[in-house]
Amino acid sequence: MVALLEALPTFALTALLLAIVPGQGLAMILRQCIVGGRSTALTSVIGNSTGLIIWGSASAIGLSQVFAHSPTAYNILKYAGVAYLGFLSLQTLRSLRKEYGKIDYNGTVQNGFGPAFRLGLLTNLTNAKAAVFAVAFIPQFVPKEFSLGLGIFILGWVQATISTLWYAFLISAVDRAAVILERPKVRRGLTGFSAAGILFLALTLLLTSP
Repeated sequence: MVALLEALPTFALTALLLAIVPGQGLAMILRQCIVGGRSTALTSVIGNSTGLIIWGSASAIGLSQVFAHSPTAYNILKYAGVAYLGFLSLQTLRSLRKEYGKIDYNGTVQNGFGPAFRLGLLTNLTNAKAAVFAVAFIPQFVPKEFSLGLGIFILGWVQATISTLWYAFLISAVDRAAVILERPKVRRGLTGFSAAGILFLALTLLLTSP
């Protein structure tokens, strides 16, 4: 347990970076907050964090156990993840041609606990970054002497907590930042940062070892 605690600071910083990198989750939360209000946005954040726990639990129960005992399977996943994240980064860069880049939060808002929660959950479950992080990144932070499945499960909850805190902070600041976020240049800048962040995650995954 001590070894896992020693790995927590590095993991926490990595999880925070993943949460900070703008993407479909950020666009959804901003739309929910600016158009639907803080309560609606926070409900969607809970749904988003639940999705992280589901990804982490799925990884802990089966996927990472297979990859831990099969270097070939791990490498297939690893390079597939690197390739997809690279593609996602290029796709994000291409969206810079649009007025708002990829950070376009104009659209239908889901009000009420059920719809808002479901929107956050589905947004996360269809997020490639969340899937790659849960299956390929999280196992890297579990010490060899610690149970792999339990370690992944615990770190999955840590990631969900960090993501929730980050989005809660963001929501609290949206009222003051709303005017700035209306500017197309700002949203295109966030899109560029998102592309760079995804590419960084891809390179980090490329350099990891089973």
